[in-house]
Amino acid sequence: MYHAAAGQSNRLVGATPSVPTLPGAGGRPSQPIPRGTRRPAVTQAVPILLTEGLFQSYGPKLVLHDVSIRLMPGAIGLLGPNGSGKSTLLRTLLGLLPLRQGRATVLGLDVATSALEVRRRIGLVPESECLVPGMTAVELTTYAGELVGMRHVDARERAHQVLYYVGLGEARYRDLGTYSQGMKQRLKLAQAMVHDPDLLLLDEPTNGMDPPGREAMLELIRDISRAKGVSVILSSHLLPDVKETCSEVLVLKDGRVVDHRPIDRAAVSERIAYDVRGRGALDELAQVLRADGHDAVPIDGGVRVLLSRGDGPEPIFEAVLRVKGEVEIRHLVKAHRSIEEEFLQAVS
Repeated sequence: MYHAAAGQSNRLVGATPSVPTLPGAGGRPSQPIPRGTRRPAVTQAVPILLTEGLFQSYGPKLVLHDVSIRLMPGAIGLLGPNGSGKSTLLRTLLGLLPLRQGRATVLGLDVATSALEVRRRIGLVPESECLVPGMTAVELTTYAGELVGMRHVDARERAHQVLYYVGLGEARYRDLGTYSQGMKQRLKLAQAMVHDPDLLLLDEPTNGMDPPGREAMLELIRDISRAKGVSVILSSHLLPDVKETCSEVLVLKDGRVVDHRPIDRAAVSERIAYDVRGRGALDELAQVLRADGHDAVPIDGGVRVLLSRGDGPEPIFEAVLRVKGEVEIRHLVKAHRSIEEEFLQAVS
């Protein structure tokens, strides 16, 4: 088996937190996963992804527009509605699509000149079906290891380890045609991890999974990124998946970056919001606030106000004085906006 270089920490060896095993998968609790290949260590000072003025297209159709991002090691959610350019961005990072314009580096490697080395250090869980009929899980996972340069005997041993880790240990010799959708998704994760990559690209990893299967997959992703120290880019249109696994979120819409922020800050907007409740001409109050340049939308029994300036409630009180009807404010507190609200505002 390939071993870590002398003095290099073995991030995937040691105690592994309990990872749920899906019902009917025939797996057993997760096992420690040793390193699979030698390669340069990833430092916290090197971005896992850096793009500058990136444009991408399919023929005459422009898909990515001036995408400039800098992502440091960790777990990052790539959010956006269908057709926003998420999958195109991932294909570009893998070197599967030549750059139309701009620059992109992954793990410090230039995508335009070092695409093969980039792919050696990345594990991909594609959204589309990638399994070969007639093969078993251990055969497919072994083959994936050999494709990135592992010897057959080492790839075979690693295949057994990662299949146990994802909960497919007892099902590893079954024909893939007998696998459920959830088992297929976990097999995709196993083949992406067989060579112990520095970065995992996960494209809709919970697609088609039932609730228990989805939770098991998300727990695996959390363990990989937090306990194993592997960076993750999770591409999804499902907000809960990103909230449960990632520390920051990047939002795409129509091929453009419209938001990028830490998840812990995504719960509260950079613009201060207040919930105003009471009686009287609250609709008129909302109209006055909107005329002043603030966002004001009805909520149950009142108005939510997203201020365009300042961080105190003074603009609300000023607007009350200009309302012709009578307004009685009984409740005014800062509103904590959810990531769902932030996401919808970003892509609206």
